[in-house]
Amino acid sequence: MTQKTFTVVGGGPVGTLLAISLARHGYKVGLFEGRPDSRQTNIYQGKSINIALSDRGWTALEKLGISAAAKNQAIPMHHRAIHSVDGDLSELPYGQSGDAIWSVSRGGINEQLLDIADAEANITTQFEHRLVDIDFASATTTFATNSGDELVVKADFAFGADGAHSKVRRLAHNVPRFSYSQTYMPQCYIELNIPANADGSHKLDKNALHIWPRKDFMLIALPNPDGTFTCTLFLNYSGDVSFESLQERPAVAAFFESNFPDAMEYLEDPVDTFMEKTAAPLFLVHVFPWSFNRKVGLIGDAAHAIVPFYGQGMNCGFEDCAELDALITQYDHDWEQIFPAYESARKPNGDAIAELSKRNFVEMSDLSGDSKFQLRKKIEAKFSSQFPELWTPLYSMVTFSPEVPYSEALRMGDEQNMVMEKIMALPNIEDDWDKQYVMEQLFSLASETLGGGK
Repeated sequence: MTQKTFTVVGGGPVGTLLAISLARHGYKVGLFEGRPDSRQTNIYQGKSINIALSDRGWTALEKLGISAAAKNQAIPMHHRAIHSVDGDLSELPYGQSGDAIWSVSRGGINEQLLDIADAEANITTQFEHRLVDIDFASATTTFATNSGDELVVKADFAFGADGAHSKVRRLAHNVPRFSYSQTYMPQCYIELNIPANADGSHKLDKNALHIWPRKDFMLIALPNPDGTFTCTLFLNYSGDVSFESLQERPAVAAFFESNFPDAMEYLEDPVDTFMEKTAAPLFLVHVFPWSFNRKVGLIGDAAHAIVPFYGQGMNCGFEDCAELDALITQYDHDWEQIFPAYESARKPNGDAIAELSKRNFVEMSDLSGDSKFQLRKKIEAKFSSQFPELWTPLYSMVTFSPEVPYSEALRMGDEQNMVMEKIMALPNIEDDWDKQYVMEQLFSLASETLGGGK
């Protein structure tokens, strides 16, 4: 049998993981990235861009036997550290004892995957090759190089793994019956920094995701191995308190000092940074189909760009790769069947995690600082530990249960929410929450609503 060929557009983490998976199935893969090689040129401009990798991402990496090296540079975060305006600190565990999400450097994990790709005989990687055109009928791609030349690449199949601003996806707008929507969130963001102590240690608890929830906006901080924290300020683009309204230095200083007083002793020049930076937008992308003519597919953010509030963007993209990897085996390399099977398996889950991610902004920025919400989480955790077969909290389903599809987690989370609304409406719930009658009532409601298990 002639060796089939693939072009993968986009050498980020998802595109590189996809290339490795395809190569190990015996395909010859050309991996093309528009930017320079980050291992030789700092394309991240000195920023340590973090992502939260959880069980879905690790499971996908483990299926390809490559998670151990990535975990060496990752920091486990076992809980949310909630910073109130008056400086009080509370903790919200992410799940059961030992559960953690992991702070990893996007660039670091990308470089580890590129090193693995370099060792694969079936992969040829080309940097500084920018996609110009793609033929969706033949999978032929055209790239422009920095020298001004054009390279035409013929392949049997192609995948667009070129991220939230995917050029492959933009070119697909010319394909008949291609549905596309892009929705902007009210919030934009800028990155800030907390430097390390003089001895290289962290100024805050390094095994937590720190959140300063302020209802319509919030600041978060994720730890880096070098003792620093990468911070992100999420704030409305327009309105009374927004990037648009905060233009003058005194107003920006007052904003930080009144809303984040305990963070001010740690943040590195937050007012100057705010004044210098342009806020980046947050948006979601929904498209259909995800494949064209059984020749070209979309994967990762190119297929389902989401907002970062559930920390699932890269996890979802890695899960796409794992699903595709399994389908190649299941359908014995028959891409007439693989493309539609991949699309029908992943599209509902991409839509579900997009919806969950939007909702989680409210949980992080508003509810996480609310005492009643924290009590609700404690009740759920206690009930789940007593009846794990009946109740897995939504966050744990999404983050620590890769066997539960995102779409199923969304459905069950909505049902759980109806149950918990009734429990939180019980008289004296604040005083009686850990009494046996509450657990009995919850058991009765859960058994009736959830049908006895997940």
